[in-house]
Amino acid sequence: MAYVRACGLSELEEDTPKRVELDGTPVSLVRTEGEVFAIHDICSHANVSLSEGEVEDCQIECWLHGSSFDLRTGKPSGLPATRPVPVYPVKIEGDDVLVSLNQES
Repeated sequence: MAYVRACGLSELEEDTPKRVELDGTPVSLVRTEGEVFAIHDICSHANVSLSEGEVEDCQIECWLHGSSFDLRTGKPSGLPATRPVPVYPVKIEGDDVLVSLNQES
């Protein structure tokens, strides 16, 4: 599985999404609950950036219609979204946050 550097760990604020683009793929990085998660940055219900939403309880909320997605699985926890968004494997090496675009779900 190929990993690419997404950003520095020190660039991620707790519970504040950060949008990055990796090989043309928009990804939202979230540091929360002692972990770093990478989730596709486009809501499956509306074509808007999830990184502009709020993070709480390991979920990211779409700012437009309020759907929340589990950062671990990408599954929506409520309407109007019904389809999950991809999540990506993350590993930390020193201060580097590395992401593989091979989907976990």
